[in-house]
Amino acid sequence: MKSKYTANSIFFASLSLILIGLSPINLKAQTTKTIKINIDNSIAKVQPNMWGVFFEDINFGADGGIYAELIKNRSFEFAKPLMGWTIQRAKANEGEILIVNRKEANIANPRYVQINTEKGNFGLSNEGFKGIGVKKGVRYDFSVMYRQPVAAIKLRLQLISSDNKIIGEGSLTPEKSGSEWNKQTASFTATETDAKARFVVLFDGKGKIDLDMISLFPGDTWKNRPQGLRKDMVKILADMKPGFIRFPGGCIVEGTDLANRYQWKKTIGPIEERQLLMNRWNVEFAHRPASDYYQSFGLGFFEYFQLAEDIGSDALPILNCGMACQFNTGEVVALDELDPYVQDALDLIEFANGDTNTTWGKKRAELGHPKPFNLKMMGVGNENWGPQYLERLAIFTKAIKAKYPDFKIINSSGTDPEGERFNALNTSLRSTNADFIDEHYYRPADWFLKNAGRYDNYPRNDTKVFVGEYAVHADKSLTGSSKNNWESALASASLMTGLERNADVVQMASYAPLFAHIDAWQWAPDMIWVDNLNCYGTPDYYVQKLFSTNKGTDVIAAKLDGKNIIGQDGLYASAVGDNISKEVIIKISNTTNKAQNINFDLEGKKSLKSKGYVDELASENLNQLNSFENPNAVSPKRNAIVVKNKKLAITLKPYSFNVITIPFTK
Repeated sequence: MKSKYTANSIFFASLSLILIGLSPINLKAQTTKTIKINIDNSIAKVQPNMWGVFFEDINFGADGGIYAELIKNRSFEFAKPLMGWTIQRAKANEGEILIVNRKEANIANPRYVQINTEKGNFGLSNEGFKGIGVKKGVRYDFSVMYRQPVAAIKLRLQLISSDNKIIGEGSLTPEKSGSEWNKQTASFTATETDAKARFVVLFDGKGKIDLDMISLFPGDTWKNRPQGLRKDMVKILADMKPGFIRFPGGCIVEGTDLANRYQWKKTIGPIEERQLLMNRWNVEFAHRPASDYYQSFGLGFFEYFQLAEDIGSDALPILNCGMACQFNTGEVVALDELDPYVQDALDLIEFANGDTNTTWGKKRAELGHPKPFNLKMMGVGNENWGPQYLERLAIFTKAIKAKYPDFKIINSSGTDPEGERFNALNTSLRSTNADFIDEHYYRPADWFLKNAGRYDNYPRNDTKVFVGEYAVHADKSLTGSSKNNWESALASASLMTGLERNADVVQMASYAPLFAHIDAWQWAPDMIWVDNLNCYGTPDYYVQKLFSTNKGTDVIAAKLDGKNIIGQDGLYASAVGDNISKEVIIKISNTTNKAQNINFDLEGKKSLKSKGYVDELASENLNQLNSFENPNAVSPKRNAIVVKNKKLAITLKPYSFNVITIPFTK
């Protein structure tokens, strides 16, 4: 993801020339057009993992999002150790609460809180991530690490509603005493639903106790895993059937400097041993301050691999190449000090795929997954550019290919899909037969429409394209979730027909970013918006889902007057055959404000069934949004169609995207 972005100020003016506009005019259908589709002739294979998703911990997508932990700053490691916490009493006494730093003894998790109740009863309150989402009837699982010289203190646990009522409570009596740290758990059930609750720990008794890793999770996590992921967010992701998950970013891979980069080895193993890091989006945007944005790494590399496996996706990790974000510090590691970075890449492949007798394969097995994850590819660097990137990339590539010759490497083409940087990288990488070149584009809708034929004339050689990040960026006047309007999604769908038509060149693609918290976003647009209790898919989500769940196995030609359909009369189209489900699938968008009559002439020997269906996304209001209140305002509507003598007549609504499915028998 690009660290800085300036919206195109002439977006609406240029877009109106292409989309015709919304002024009141005659909406009668235009003259009937005939689109010819050869249903037998495969012109390219579609990769099973072509349409995927890109996850980055931005917009509180991990902590405060899909990672279901409800306590913010649970280990007191934020720059301000008590951020998120308040003392539950009008006035605190000196010395009754201390933050102790044991950095020499525990570098990964140095701080803990020391409670002294000799001077009176009190408590600690945690605000959660923009509040704590509590659901009536759900079990909540509390855990804490503690040590105490004498067992003398009881913990009372309370969920307090936004109107200051107790809506869930339990207790925990630490059982052990001495100098060793212990972990203990307790559970209780919520009695009401509240999106903005807080959590309180009250201390009864007289004495001292040290506490760390104060944690609260809902009991209804994905697959009911303890300390796991938020079920509704994984479910909406799984429903897309994405072919891959690209993770963990994005710019957090690079970091603001090398000390702030993402290091996968620090994100696995016991939770209390994962070293917290400031999220680089904490400081990136002055207009969206996020001083409480950190990475706890409760969602770490093992959990990413596990998530990909759960939903049937390939894992696509991205690793730092020895360069920090070039929009921030541009810091690089010296070439003669690059070996540890390269070794991290080699060790990750062994962690994912190695036999349990190997060092890192054994580590994976110890974490509960003896079976390999079957990792096939990784990215080296994110949006890096220049000769400094190429020389570091060459060292990575040589080392990885020497040990794993068939392993695929994703190579950066920088931040933009055109210009001097892109051209230099694209030329150099193609000259070395790079496996994949990762193209990113955040552009206005008119750019997407004009570039639907971008890959029609790309070279058909061994170097493939991965469109790793893309999204239509609407006018600057729109902010937050209002950027995810139908206009943007329709333009994305139109470009994606060009990606599909060129599946022999563009073998993978993923919209970006994936998740955004409605109260804590830094970047928009985003595919899925969440609050503390709910999530919804934007129009962009439904476009992505329709492509991903209808990808087919073979591209087949769809022509209008003998030409690819890339904007003639506002139409954009592609077609695939699916030799597994035995279907012909046509994707077509109408970007005009007029209905259009289309005759499909389906040529070939395959025997088509007479009945099929069309999944239609449409709205005559290009500014239409989905929302928590109306999550399905723009969502697929299925209608039956009739095919006669291998011909189909259909009327496309104004501003619509349509996926037409016609079964065949042989």
